[in-house]
Amino acid sequence: MENEELPPIQRIFLYQFPHPTPLFFGTILPKLKHSLSHALGHFFPLAGHLTWPLHSQNPIINYNNGDTVSLIVAESDADFNHLACTDLCEAKEMHHLFPHLTITHEQATVLASQITLFLNSGFCIGITSHHAVLDESQSQSLPFLPPELCPFYERKLVKDPNQVGAKFVNDWLKEGGTNNRSLMVCDLKPPEDATRGSFQLSRSDVEKLKQSVVFKKKGSTNLHLSTFVLSLACAWVCRVRAEEITNKSVALALTVDCRGRLEPPLPSTYFGNCVGFRLPIAETRDLLGEEGLVVAVEAVSDALETLKDGAVSGAENWSSWLLYGVGAEADVKTIGVAGSPRFEVYGSDFGWGRPKKVEMVSIEKTAVFGLSDSRNGDGIEIGFVSKKKTMETFASLFVNGLQS
Repeated sequence: MENEELPPIQRIFLYQFPHPTPLFFGTILPKLKHSLSHALGHFFPLAGHLTWPLHSQNPIINYNNGDTVSLIVAESDADFNHLACTDLCEAKEMHHLFPHLTITHEQATVLASQITLFLNSGFCIGITSHHAVLDESQSQSLPFLPPELCPFYERKLVKDPNQVGAKFVNDWLKEGGTNNRSLMVCDLKPPEDATRGSFQLSRSDVEKLKQSVVFKKKGSTNLHLSTFVLSLACAWVCRVRAEEITNKSVALALTVDCRGRLEPPLPSTYFGNCVGFRLPIAETRDLLGEEGLVVAVEAVSDALETLKDGAVSGAENWSSWLLYGVGAEADVKTIGVAGSPRFEVYGSDFGWGRPKKVEMVSIEKTAVFGLSDSRNGDGIEIGFVSKKKTMETFASLFVNGLQS
């Protein structure tokens, strides 16, 4: 349920490793290569190519015996501690840490990996995966898949009585011409002074937000006051103010894992893209008002409440949202949301400790919020990329908002 034209998902994992280079190449690198190789033994389609032949209604993954995934091993003289800290940094500083997919009009590689050593300080694992093949819940786990995990490939369990899949295909084939089967992805560009920021909310911070909402609602609320909802609402309000958005309304494009919400439900090991969308929306003037946090919480909560109607309710609109945006004629600014604290990316431990930092680098191209668990295990982390001035303003608003 994803657009094959979206830019690939790029994620990096930074690990501290203040040891001599021979130890890295003698022990760590072989273990990483073995782990990735073992994962590909189960998830072999990741070594194949995405194609869209004329005889096929849908794009397919073509795997041939002997296909491989590229692994780049590199060294960097960049400052590891600077890249691994929580300070604002130029987005381009991380561009050398992840690999690129080989994509043409006719075919595209699905997965690429890179391991970069910072001498006597640490190393980085960079993973790039194709949006049409894996969703975020699976892309973040490579090459950290446990050896006993086996993917579930059966597609017949996915019921589509309303032919939503056919509508997606037809809409994409008409985009940019007739019967357009090009696999080229959108070449989205970040702003020239793109600056990356990562902002943390502890459990204590989230509790303060919760109490603030309950107080303003005078204790009467049936809202979803989860960590996800409260944190995202806070970030939403701060960003509307920092970017000085002038559109009449602002929407969040939420992705929802549909595996366990379908009828019949799919196992969590279902291989492929299985996400849906929800679209909380609020008027800009309300988000900028004194009750902005409550307005944002209500919008996100109400959108998630519709999951009770079925995970794919409203799916007939999703391809239009992806291709043409949401509410352009109604003057709506849309901000995407990627990732989830449920994925526990900071739990990716090979035996040398948790990552010092995990970044979804690709959010710089789509200007979305990137959500994850927190590096210290306490709360949630929210990252995004924008112009330097915007990020500095957002950081100030975010900190001051939590303190007040």
